[in-house]
Formats: sequence, C-alpha cells, structure tokens
Amino acid sequence: MTKLTIVAFDGTRFDLEVEPGSTVMENAVRNSVPGIEAECGGACACATCHVYVDEAWTEKVGPPAPMEEDMLDFAFEVKPTSRLSCQIKIKPDLDGLVVNVPERQA
Repeated sequence: MTKLTIVAFDGTRFDLEVEPGSTVMENAVRNSVPGIEAECGGACACATCHVYVDEAWTEKVGPPAPMEEDMLDFAFEVKPTSRLSCQIKIKPDLDGLVVNVPERQA
C-alpha cells in the first residue's frame, strides 16, 4: 500500500492507503473527496478531476502528457503544478504524495 493525501479546498485532509496501479482520481472518488467530479470516469476527456500537485512532488509526478495539457485548458485556475488526477498513476515512488483540490472544477 502507498500513502496518498488529498487536501480538499476547505482544508479537510484525506490520508489514504492506496493500491499501486490505481489513480489519484479513482481513490478520490472511492473516498468521496469533495470537489473531484470525474465526469468522464478517467478517460482524460474532461477537466473535472483537476488537482494541484504539492510542489515537493511535482518533479516525481512529472509533467502532463500532451493530451492532458489540452484538457487542462478547460480547468479552473490552472497553475504550474496542475494535473488531472485521472492521469496520476500511483507507484511505490509516490509514497506520501500530496495533492490539493481547487476551489471548483471547470
């Protein structure tokens, strides 16, 4: 199991133990994290699972792929650390990952 922390916009922390191979979005939905709508179900076809990766983790998580970058154009208040949570796959080297949910989704 890998540790993942998702911080909702209101500051509520969801400290989760998650399976490698799952995505941040799947775990957010499974744990009813507010603000992660995931309308497309993880197909990288919307921007309703937008999160901000904690700056300490941005290099390890890596940059968005071109298709994800295109979808981020539709996200609310995109920042340099913005990612779609459906595109962040949990791996052992992401143990302790922290992401923050924006105020609203697109």
